[in-house]
Amino acid sequence: MARRKLVVIGILGTTLDVGKGNARWDRWRPTVALTQHEDLLVDRFELLHGSAVAELCAQVTADITRVSPETKVVPHVMDFRDAWDFEHVYEKLHAFAIGYPFDPEKEDYLVHITTGTHVAQICLFLLTESRHFPARLLQTSPGGRTAQRPGNYTIIDLDLSKYDRLATRFQTEKAEARSLLKSGIDTKNAAFNALIERIEQVSIGSRAPILLMGPTGAGKSKLARRIFELKKARRQVSGAFAELNCATLRGDAAMSTLFGHTKGAFTGAIADRPGLLRKADKGVLFLDEVAELGADEQAMLLRAIEEKVFYPMGSDRELSSDFQLICGTNRDLRARIACGQFREDLYARINLWTFALPALRERPEDLAPNLEFELEQVSRTLGVHITMNREAKERFLKFARAFAWPGNFRDFDAAVTRMATLAQGGRITEKVVAEEIERLNGPLSASVTAGSSELLAEVLGAERAARLDRFDRVQLEDVLSVCRSAPSLSAAGRELFAASRSERTSVNDADRLRKYLSRFELDFSELKRA
Repeated sequence: MARRKLVVIGILGTTLDVGKGNARWDRWRPTVALTQHEDLLVDRFELLHGSAVAELCAQVTADITRVSPETKVVPHVMDFRDAWDFEHVYEKLHAFAIGYPFDPEKEDYLVHITTGTHVAQICLFLLTESRHFPARLLQTSPGGRTAQRPGNYTIIDLDLSKYDRLATRFQTEKAEARSLLKSGIDTKNAAFNALIERIEQVSIGSRAPILLMGPTGAGKSKLARRIFELKKARRQVSGAFAELNCATLRGDAAMSTLFGHTKGAFTGAIADRPGLLRKADKGVLFLDEVAELGADEQAMLLRAIEEKVFYPMGSDRELSSDFQLICGTNRDLRARIACGQFREDLYARINLWTFALPALRERPEDLAPNLEFELEQVSRTLGVHITMNREAKERFLKFARAFAWPGNFRDFDAAVTRMATLAQGGRITEKVVAEEIERLNGPLSASVTAGSSELLAEVLGAERAARLDRFDRVQLEDVLSVCRSAPSLSAAGRELFAASRSERTSVNDADRLRKYLSRFELDFSELKRA
């Protein structure tokens, strides 16, 4: 495997790096000495210097070429109006970092902080800590009177957070990053804001898998894309964002979509297909509803996470993909492991950073800012400026705080879209709000939420039952009613799976029902006792 290039970024020292004639070789000059270490081969040295010391830069460049012909010196003129003005120096170095074509996938970077003023050294540190320089810090020192001329070098970590004036800049950048993760919505819920702050910290500082838990419609897909956008802005990734809802595919289709296939791998495979893992190389792969992945896909995904390699369907040629994985689910993965539906080793790999997104009803103080956000979104979609008068807004928010919102933001967004579409002249009135409230409280909503929840609330508890998807709520209630009346697990299974029994070569209705109940952490015998 080819060695990654090593690039050093440093400032020419107008005191430490000087020296004339042959006597200069008797001095320890940190910029030159850095390239003399046998165990530190520098491929490129990005050397920042003022225009007033161009002659010194040329001399140091020539000396580096002499002692290390492999090192290419790239000079950059950078004049500071006042080398001791923190704000000015930071702005100049920040502009350099933003404009530099970093390629972290192919090169390693070191920021040399031995030369330059203390102000410049601190600014270099801060820009490295914030990942504007995707690098490690490097400090050099003379080796003492008896040491070899190159001296010593150390890869270090410092804490200079006491510089509050500059730390304020990074607080602003952190706030901007958190705002990006929240789609620019000024959320008020303290627990949610703390969650987003931690996600921002992990997103920038780690490439390990992230697991987003939460009910349907809580915003897992949007958050995954925002994480990608944040990492892209910070040059953490250079590839694409690839997304798949695992609940929509099974069998060959799932394998092909994820890992790709070769022509003729299966019926209908008329051409090669690269697959999402290849698309996500150097980027982010988001697998929503990851609990629905089949056993074969789980096994191949585990290897792809651990070794960054996989085989496309129908191919014996191994491919590689260096992606960061984000998973989303509204299932209890531990329960799925218990019933054999999810691999424990895969769960261990994706469970390093797990974040549980709250349901909309758990964030009542965020309803108002989300309403404003959705009004802006729907205004752009419809091409009309949509507003709500004060009375209409107060009535809708009062209702929204008491409503269950079983589909979370999907239901909330749909309600705002309907009201905006029906608003004459772009103004949502109390009458429009009243019609929407009536719709949300209508027979269909009642049957899906409150009306069908008595048995579910009794078995699961009201809060847990309310978190179920509509599909699961209706299906599970029917299963529970059969279990309550059946004399045994086998009898309940025969009744529930009667239509499909004739189509299966192996029939074990009891086991099939037991596994279904375990998805919800339920046991047949406990249901009967209850």
